[in-house]
Amino acid sequence: LLSPSFSPSPSPLQFLRRQQVLQLYRKILRAIREVPAEADRRYLKDWAREEFRRNKDATEEDAIRMMITQGNMQLQELQRTLKLAKS
Repeated sequence: LLSPSFSPSPSPLQFLRRQQVLQLYRKILRAIREVPAEADRRYLKDWAREEFRRNKDATEEDAIRMMITQGNMQLQELQRTLKLAKS
């Protein structure tokens, strides 16, 4: 029996947000692969996984948009740090 709020297919906006979140997650994991120290890589990977898992049930559009923005800023910071470490 389905609950009244069950939606068999996501709205176009929900689909778009899901794609954005998955893309962000993949980019973060790719950036983490560049971290030289194994322990740091493991820590960052666990942190990223837990952050995404903790927020997976978010439904409020403004909150989701804010989390995507925060995630992109954290990704950029990680990329900047990695770039500095290589130079």
